[in-house]
Amino acid sequence: MATAAPKFRLRITTPDNIKYEEDTEMVILRCITGDMGIMANHERTSAILDYGVLRIINGEEERRMAVFGGMAQIGDNQVTILANDAQWPEDIDIAFVEAERERMARRTQESADDLTIARDQILMRRTLVQIEVSTFPLISGSGREESKKDV
Repeated sequence: MATAAPKFRLRITTPDNIKYEEDTEMVILRCITGDMGIMANHERTSAILDYGVLRIINGEEERRMAVFGGMAQIGDNQVTILANDAQWPEDIDIAFVEAERERMARRTQESADDLTIARDQILMRRTLVQIEVSTFPLISGSGREESKKDV
């Protein structure tokens, strides 16, 4: 019988509300320097978050959330994520996101203004993260390996 991995407190907040606050075994963050995995008793540090997928892992279950910038404070068996914005798969209107992605692609091709292109590329990254998160099941179990192959 396998013993459960030690847990730490994970809290994810946005300016609007608390998105998640529970004990968890592991979280994987997309930082501006790359992905960072955090488990219980992680050394004290902080990280600047990029646009990306945040993965919360508890045993065989995994949840994913789209996170759009912010920062993470890690230490004392706690991780506090202060995100500019964050969305669960069920919060994402995939039809709207797909339409936005297509609109940004068209505007980028039509525009010669560097500022508009840069802004549209950031919005395009946001839509791609939303699409990736929305295709992942709300909570996955032991079939996690099969769901990764489909994405």
